[in-house]
Amino acid sequence: MEEILQDAQGLCRAGTKCTERKVSIVAKEQNTKVIDAILSSSGSDASASKSRARRSRRVKGFQKSGASNGSLPELVMSAADVAALEEKTEKTSGSAPEKRTRRPRTAKNAAPANAASAPASGSAAPEEKKPERRRTRRPAARTSAKSVEAEKEEIQRSIQNETLTPEASYDLVTPPPRPRRRRNYAKTTPDGKKPTLKIIPLGGLNEIGKNLTVYEYGKDILIVDCGMGFPDSDMLGVDLVIPDFTYLEKNRDKIRGMVITHGHEDHIGSVPYFLKKFGTDIPIYGARLTLGLIDGKLKEHGLAGKAKLNSFMPGDVIKLGAFTVEAIHVNHSIPDSMAFAITTPAGVVVHTGDFKVDYTPIEGRMIDLARFAELGKQGVLALLSESTNAERPGYTESERNVGRTLSALFQQAGDRRIIIATFSSNIHRIQQIVNLAAEHGRKVAVSGRSMVNVVTTAIELGYLSVPKDILIDADNIGRYTADRLVIITTGSQGEPMSALSRMAAGEHRKIQVTPNDFIIISANPIPGNEKHVTRVINDLLKLGAEVISKSMYEVHVSGHACQNELKLMLSLVKPKFFIPIHGEYKHLAEHAKLAQDIGIAPSNILLTDIGQVIELTPDSMQMTGTVEAGRVFVDGYGVGDVGSIVLRDRKHLAQDGLIIVVVTIENESGAVIAGPDIVSRGFVYVRESEELMETARLLVKDTLDDCQERGVREWSAIKLRIKDSLSSFIYKKTKRDPMILPIIMEI
Repeated sequence: MEEILQDAQGLCRAGTKCTERKVSIVAKEQNTKVIDAILSSSGSDASASKSRARRSRRVKGFQKSGASNGSLPELVMSAADVAALEEKTEKTSGSAPEKRTRRPRTAKNAAPANAASAPASGSAAPEEKKPERRRTRRPAARTSAKSVEAEKEEIQRSIQNETLTPEASYDLVTPPPRPRRRRNYAKTTPDGKKPTLKIIPLGGLNEIGKNLTVYEYGKDILIVDCGMGFPDSDMLGVDLVIPDFTYLEKNRDKIRGMVITHGHEDHIGSVPYFLKKFGTDIPIYGARLTLGLIDGKLKEHGLAGKAKLNSFMPGDVIKLGAFTVEAIHVNHSIPDSMAFAITTPAGVVVHTGDFKVDYTPIEGRMIDLARFAELGKQGVLALLSESTNAERPGYTESERNVGRTLSALFQQAGDRRIIIATFSSNIHRIQQIVNLAAEHGRKVAVSGRSMVNVVTTAIELGYLSVPKDILIDADNIGRYTADRLVIITTGSQGEPMSALSRMAAGEHRKIQVTPNDFIIISANPIPGNEKHVTRVINDLLKLGAEVISKSMYEVHVSGHACQNELKLMLSLVKPKFFIPIHGEYKHLAEHAKLAQDIGIAPSNILLTDIGQVIELTPDSMQMTGTVEAGRVFVDGYGVGDVGSIVLRDRKHLAQDGLIIVVVTIENESGAVIAGPDIVSRGFVYVRESEELMETARLLVKDTLDDCQERGVREWSAIKLRIKDSLSSFIYKKTKRDPMILPIIMEI
């Protein structure tokens, strides 16, 4: 047997030239012929079965593997071996061998003809059917030099006369082709132009809240979110702020629908005002809880049952004009939060909405990172990602951490009544509070209009599980002792009219704070609300209650992604272009730096503002213009009737007060019949400043006399002279500049 192997390997090392193409597609069947021929001639059926078992386990290829455990070495031919073998064949035979074609393998004839049956003379004999191999052990046959020569010739003919077949029919050892990144956009439109997608933010940039983004392609417009903002401290009397819909009004016929990421006020708060302006025929798509919260707001505005609200859950795909929108599940501080993959003729745009990566979410479903990664492999044209926590390093903590802290605080409260203030939309936290109350044998009461609405909706839709007889009405609080009560309330941001603020001021009709109260403020102050929250805490402490806040215990975690999570999103999606959204400018700028850190070119990152038009093609991103955008103030039932002039006057009145001058003039002569009388509001206390007010009255009278002498009869001219003279006098005496309002009556 050793002689056969040495001779066969010697043949492999001799040879002629052989092209690399032939070598690369030599079939595994040829290897089988060579090895079977050698092993069958040795007569060792046991060794042959071992070799076949090894061949079935190894990866087919053209490499030599040495013998192991004393068994026969596997003979696998390399390119050099085949070339050497063909060269030796030509020298020894002197003529080209007879051409043969390979017969197709069948179940009964799967192996080549037995090499032992070839004639010793070296002439090409017709192939015979291989006899069936017996499974019993046969005695080893003696070999001779003549039989070795026959084996050599058979090997030569097997290789040289092989008819090649297409490469795909062979099991070759070649690395799998690297998957090409699929382009999810068209290079050109049918008319030969590059497809252009417009992105127009009408809110949510350089501000917190009021999120609204317009996607426009051709004659189709898609709206993502329609939120509201809270008024700043200088917006006196304003209840809330909504986006300016002027651009959408001018393009009303293009609007195909609105999709909502989640149910927070800064994403759904303006929906009723939008529907009042545009009508209820525009379809709105959102998750079940989101639509439930929108429906509650529509009832307050008299639009219940009129709007087209369509359920749109994670994994669903809808077609709206030129846009195909896919919903992707994300984690946030409210259930049913989603991101969107928006497919357009220009490419795929991923709009994250608000998100964080929570590996142990209360709802049990983690953010769908796999889908984001899959989109990244397919190719994403642009990513619009939230930036609220872009300045915070690391990761956002899991909501379950708050549950563990609250559990310890329940123990610490002892027999005292527990009052917890949190965001009304944070259903995950409310669920944990309810669970802890049930464990400690306490009843739960809910206070605050928005808290009652959200809890009611969440229970109806199955997003909040409340054990039987745990929830009680706030009117029945007096029936239970302090150690059996938990009150969940609004007011975590110190809003003046919230339930907690009214408790702190002693103005709540149903709940009075006492030293027997243990109060937990389970929220972080939103920037700008710190003073309000501090004021409420001080008032509660004065009433004797113990107050726990975020600065003392981990009673709150954010619902927004921190730096590492933002980097993770960028790394998974791999966008060609990046636009940070949802935040003030400092947040957007920090998010842009994070994108550069992971390799996105600065030229492919855009910091923009509301009203600016961004045009995207498969190869470019640029700002091409602006549209009308800004803030619309809602004051009571009035929408938009309070503008900058009204706010300026309110600020003027708040700062310096008001002086009203009333005078009656005779129509024909212009003589003063009555007055002038001066009324002051917010300027000085009249009883303590009678001398000042009398001097001012005389000054006005002199001004009116001068007008009469000069023949000035126009009311506007008379009013202007009164304002100028009185304003100058007041400022010299008091260094104040009150608003002066002359009122002239003519008889």
